[in-house]
Formats: sequence, C-alpha cells, structure tokens
Amino acid sequence: MAKSRRNRAKGGQRSDPIAKPVKPPSDPELAAIREKSILPVLKDLQSPLPKSRTTAAGAIANIIQDTKCRKLLLREKVVHIVLSETLTDASLESRAAGWEILRVLTAEEEADFCVHLYRLDILTAIQHACAKMTAILTSPKPTFSQTTKAEQEYVWRIVESLTAILSALAEAQDEALEAISRNEEIVRFLFQVISNDSTIPPVLSSALSCMITLSEDNKQFVQAILDDGFTRSYKHLVAYKNGEGYKAVLACGILHNIFSVMQWNDQSPGRDDACDAVLVPTLSRTLEHTQPNGGVTNGDDSTSPAEVLQLALEILASIGTTLQETLERGSRGKQERGRPDDKDVAMDADDDEQPSDDEQPSDDEQPSDDELAGEDEEMDEDEMEADMEMVTGADDNDNDLEGIDDLPTLKELIQRAIPQLLKLSRISGNDEASDLIRSHALTALNNISWTVSCIDFTERSNAAILRAWTPVAQIIWGQVIAPVLSSDTSDIGLATIVTSLAWAVARILHGQNFLGEDEPKKFISLYHASKNLNADEDDPFQSLGVKCVGVLGQLALAAPIALNREIGIFLLTVVKGLPETPAADAVEALNQLFDIYGDETKEWDKVVFWKDNFLQHLEEAVPRVKAMVKMVDKRKSTELRVRAEEANLNLSRFIQYKQKHRP
Repeated sequence: MAKSRRNRAKGGQRSDPIAKPVKPPSDPELAAIREKSILPVLKDLQSPLPKSRTTAAGAIANIIQDTKCRKLLLREKVVHIVLSETLTDASLESRAAGWEILRVLTAEEEADFCVHLYRLDILTAIQHACAKMTAILTSPKPTFSQTTKAEQEYVWRIVESLTAILSALAEAQDEALEAISRNEEIVRFLFQVISNDSTIPPVLSSALSCMITLSEDNKQFVQAILDDGFTRSYKHLVAYKNGEGYKAVLACGILHNIFSVMQWNDQSPGRDDACDAVLVPTLSRTLEHTQPNGGVTNGDDSTSPAEVLQLALEILASIGTTLQETLERGSRGKQERGRPDDKDVAMDADDDEQPSDDEQPSDDEQPSDDELAGEDEEMDEDEMEADMEMVTGADDNDNDLEGIDDLPTLKELIQRAIPQLLKLSRISGNDEASDLIRSHALTALNNISWTVSCIDFTERSNAAILRAWTPVAQIIWGQVIAPVLSSDTSDIGLATIVTSLAWAVARILHGQNFLGEDEPKKFISLYHASKNLNADEDDPFQSLGVKCVGVLGQLALAAPIALNREIGIFLLTVVKGLPETPAADAVEALNQLFDIYGDETKEWDKVVFWKDNFLQHLEEAVPRVKAMVKMVDKRKSTELRVRAEEANLNLSRFIQYKQKHRP
C-alpha cells in the first residue's frame, strides 16, 4: 500500500531554519552559562545601538577563546550573525571584532568548520574586506600613517585575522586554496601587506605564513609572486630572507616553495641563480642564534623561539627531501628507485644497489682510516666539535668538499646546517618544546641522510659525494645514534626516528669501522620491543620493526662473520615467525636476506649461508610466505600486497638461484 503524502499546503509558509529557537543544553552548567553570558551578549550584538553592538562584538571575541562558550555560541548561530551583520557594521571596531571571532573559530575548530565557512561564501566577504584594507593602506590622502592610532590598530587586527582565516581555509580544502589563488583582490592584498613598510611584525608574520601555505605546490600563486611588478613581492621576500629573525625564516619557506614549483635547483638555478643553496645559510644562522627558551626577537611577541626553530627545521627537512630530485636531474647517470612521500623519507630504498667493498673509491679518493675510524669510547663535547669542524672545513681542511662545488645545496647543508642539526638533536631538557625541537632536528638529519644514501655510488662520478658525506655519516652515528642506543630510551617516537636515521647512515658506511660492540644487539632488542606496538596502518613500512630490520640488514653487509651470522639468523627468525610476524617486517627481512646472501663471492656466503643451512630454512618458510600474501587485503593495503607478492616471487627465484650455485 502506498504511503500517504504529507500535506504540502504549508510549503510556502516554511519558517527560516536559522530563526528557529535553539533548545537550551541539558547540562545545568552549560545552561547557566548560556543564560548568564551567551544570550545577553548575542542580544547586544544585534542591538540597534552601535555602541552596544561594538561592545558585544569585542566581548564575544574575548569569551570565544573558552571552549564551553565557543560551543554555546556556535549553537546559537553566532556565525550567521557575524557574517550577516557584524562584518557589515559601520563601526571599524565592530568589524575588527567580527573578523577576530571568525579567526578564533577557524583556529580552534576542526577543518570541517573551514569547509563550512567556504560553502557559506566567506570568500566574498573576505574579498570585500581585502579590497577595503588595501585601499586604506595605499590611500594617498590621508595616508595610513596620518590616521588615528585606534584606527590603525583596528586595521591591523582585521588584516591579521584575514590572513589567518585565508591560511586556515587553504589548508582545509583544495577548492578553497584554488579559489583564493585565483582571486586577484586577495592576492593583491597579501602582496601589499608584505611590501608595506608600516606593517607591524605580528601582521607581517601572519601574512608571510599565509603565503607559505598558498605557495606550496601552487604554480598559479607562485607565478603571481614572480610576475608582481607593482609591489615587487619577490624582491621583498629576498630582502627578508637576507635579514634576521622570524620573518627571514618565513621568507625562506615561501622561497623554498617557489624554487620547488619552478624547479630551480643546483642543476638549473632560477632568477639571480636562485636555488635552495641560498636559503641554507639563513636557516642555519637562525638555528645557531635562537635559544629554544630564550626571549622574543624580531619584535613579534606572538611567536616563541621554539616556533621559529621548528619552522626553520621543517624547511631544512623539506630541502633535504627536495635535494634528491636535484641529484636525480644531474649529469651523474644515477638510476635509483624513488622514496615514498612521507616525512621520514623512503624506507624501500635498500633495493637500490650499493657499492661492494671492492667498488669503494680508491684510497686516494677516501679519507684515511685515522680520519674515519670510529671510537669505541663515547667522545666528549670538545672532540665532537673538533670532528665537525674538520668536516665542515672550519679549520681550512675542506678538500673533501671541493668535489661537490657543482652541488651547492648539498655543500651548504654539510658546511652550515649539519653542525646545527647535530647540536639540536642532542638538546637537553624534559619540556615539550625541547622534545619537539629535537624531533624536528632528527627528521631534518634523516631526510638529508636518506637523500644521500639513495645516490648510486657504483657510479664513480659520485665518488666526491661519498668522500664528502662519509665523515659526516660517521659523526652522525657517533654523536646522535650511538648515545640514543646506549640510553635504552623508552621514547618510541625517538627510537623510531633514530632507527630510520641509522638505516640511512648504515647504507653509506659499508666497510667503515663505526659500530659499537653491543649496538647490533640493541637494534635486535628494539625490534622485539616493537612487537607490542600498534602497527602504522597508513604505511606499515614506516614501523619501528621494519626500520630495525633494515638497519640490521645493512650492518650485516660489512660485518665480521660472527655478526653476519647473528643478523642472518635473526632475519630468518623474523621470516619463520609468520604468521605472527607482521607482513611488512617479513617482507623487509626477505629483501635484506636477498641483498646479503645474493652474492656468492662474499665470504659469508659459504661460512654462514651454506654452513648454517640458510637455504633449507628459506625453503621451509615458502608456504608461510605464500599464506602471508593471501592474508593481505589488496584493497585496504595495496602497497603492502604488491610488495608482499614481489617478495614471494623473489623468494622462489632466490631459492632456485642458490640451488644452482652451491659451493
């Protein structure tokens, strides 16, 4: 039987849903706050009296910082009131408070709120406000400096709120980012703000930060900066970069994005020979002179020293990743697999071929054993500084860097950035800021190290890079990796990033004497500890377990027979631990076994692989590996399934190969 339709007679009389009364919250405390603080101020916000509206807007801008008040204001449709009334108020002070309310909401609420604002056509209101602010800042009569102090304050409050809201919208949705980039009025406003001599530091920082967001992988906005002949925004960015403080770091962030989008690099520099190499000195200087717990600099009391350091470290980490593209475009004939796009950089790069011991550069191309030999004892601070000065050429011993003059970004990173990253990666302090800075410093070191480790050093044309980087890699191991291993840290985040760094460094130091006696055992213990952790569902190959397996596999490639045997048995145990072993761990363990024992000319092939019956153990593991492949859902874990299938296929081929090449 068909359902009866509702009476549609009232269709033309439907009330405005926004005008519907809002039910009071059931929570007594929230109900009391609503009656006492929220309803009265909202009533005043819609008052016919200008003074009452202005006072109410300012009051809401203050109380909206409180979570409970903010949620209640949102329930009472404060956004609709602000958009429809406050932002069009005749009072500049009211409009400033209205934009500040929206700024706080975009900062405190989830990204969905920004998407909601965009769908409410907030960009039209922003465009109108940007045009108004640009007109005020560029007015010939009266000039902005001739206006009252109060008016200037309200203007800067509006400008700062607009730039913050634009940044939040761009981060929340690509559609909003594209719309902002296309809007000439908004773009002109941003360029005017950063080029205006009267712009106060907090507002300048906010505008530059907004431009970092807009310029990332955004050809349209980047091209607008380069084509700007009126305010010459690119010239101002270069000038800020050459200065000091937070604005210099922010300018570096925008310029780095410009260089990446325009593909200006060491091999193909851009305007005025622009590439990332020109940014490294400024960023390194910032790391050197900014104290994490120091005072505010640059007149911007809205930004802490820790935030300045964090941004500088993030830019250096990005430069470290982008450098790989530069090296790949070079004329060195490298052929290597790329890395996943993730902040910890590629973990599957071990499939790239590394030079064997007899393919290492000759003695006259490598530093001497005295220069490179690792110390079993922990070095003191003076010895660390002396070693780093030797590497960076501080004592005029920079011959090792002469061969990479055609790679200025890498040279600048080695000479200027690495020493500062090493210091910050060892920063002491139990506060959250120190932990965050150390983590970002380690990430930057990790990205740079992985980029260098992916170079094909079987190409003799890359010998100069290996010669320059090898002593740096040893110092990283001795000053950063070894101390963390010896501390038996319980910080899983720290252990994960340091293990990733160790993997990259170990790929470089084949044949070098750098290992402490118990360090391989530390990684084995760390692997077993990682079994109790939840796996990374987004990318299981970024787990601590996979990284431990990767490090140990690289250490085995240049280890004494006893250590090679110990690591080989460990890797076999990981594989034979299926199905309890995580699939990504097993895949990486198989890949490492293929690399270690794929060359029958190595001494450990006979005395370890064959003597200890590794082939038999691998044959026994075949059914388990096949079962592992079937257990991986190709729809939910596409990459893991593909790599598991590859490992399974390679296992069959490896077994067949070894059977045909028995000693």
